[in-house]
Amino acid sequence: MSETATPSKTQTSKRSSLGQELLVPALAVVTGLIIGAIVIVASGANVFDAYGALFTGSFGSPVRLIEGLQVFFSTGETSELLRAIYPFTESLVTATPYIFAGLSVALGFRAGLFNIGAEGQFFIGALCSAFVGYSVKGLPMIIHLPLAILAGALGGAIWGMIPGYLKAKFGAHEVVNTIMMNWIAFRLSDWLLNGPMKASGFRPVTPNVLPTAELPRFFDDPLRFNLGFFLALAVAYLVYWFLFKTTTGFEVRSVGANPDAAKYAGMSIVKNLVLVMALAGGLAGMAGSAQVLGVDHWVGQGFSAGYGFDAIALALLGKSHPFGVVLSALLFGFLRSGATNMQSRAGIPIDIISIIQGLVIVFIAAPAIIRWIYRIRSIKTEETVLTRGWGK
Repeated sequence: MSETATPSKTQTSKRSSLGQELLVPALAVVTGLIIGAIVIVASGANVFDAYGALFTGSFGSPVRLIEGLQVFFSTGETSELLRAIYPFTESLVTATPYIFAGLSVALGFRAGLFNIGAEGQFFIGALCSAFVGYSVKGLPMIIHLPLAILAGALGGAIWGMIPGYLKAKFGAHEVVNTIMMNWIAFRLSDWLLNGPMKASGFRPVTPNVLPTAELPRFFDDPLRFNLGFFLALAVAYLVYWFLFKTTTGFEVRSVGANPDAAKYAGMSIVKNLVLVMALAGGLAGMAGSAQVLGVDHWVGQGFSAGYGFDAIALALLGKSHPFGVVLSALLFGFLRSGATNMQSRAGIPIDIISIIQGLVIVFIAAPAIIRWIYRIRSIKTEETVLTRGWGK
């Protein structure tokens, strides 16, 4: 009797734990939106207009969608339907580099490393992809496009591997090194865009990548939704498989949880730290590739919207789990996309969205606040060790 009851209790406990793992972030988002509404009211604006504009800017208007479908089924004309789904697809376009960059930081967290260098790796990956995209001619898309993506991943991997090697071999802290690598990447990109990689003209931008190096788009202009989104989802699954289904992934998580025990068990700390930082850099580099090859088709000064820095918040919000990162990236993508519409239609400063994002991260970083507000009983779960601290 007791033998059959024990597994049932264990399964119930696991379900309760999983439910709370999902509930707390969801309530953190809701609480951030509620406090954001208070800030909007305090600024003298109408909160319903603001959030209505945010919603329609992120997902589109249901009324316009119905009208677009009616026109499509009655006449076969797609222009109204495409305009109706534009906000939703644009949110997915914004979320795509967030997924790659968030995976980069989350992978570092799993190994106990704090990769602040995703922004610099993003720049390097974008520049490498753009260079291969516009300079290599005469190749079919089936070869040219993967080559351009690979160039971005390789450039970011090299940029991430350098601080990883310094950390593993000499104990140099990855936070300091990745910050310095960011600034080197910024200044290097300035030089390249004003010199060797500059297109003809006055603007410091690269030439446009060739059509054979562009990520295919699914719709006509002005929709920019492209293959990069599904590539990001595929990479997220590969990162999940690597971390939780392979021996190397187990070693990475072991090194992050307890490096001394991992070393005692015969795991190579140097190999795993260098590998993780190289993979993390490659993921951030692919974020740059997705932005260049799928959206902009060129690189200019200051072209990044801060994807690498926002990725730190994404990794925290997603609990350093690949699937959690995808959901967090979608949330940030919808908020960022809707913020522009909120500013133009409701006259609400776009900074309100940054406030909401900051509040969400605060509540995620301190889940005890959410549990106290909503009177949620704490369930003991196995916590992930993110970093080992400055003194290690």
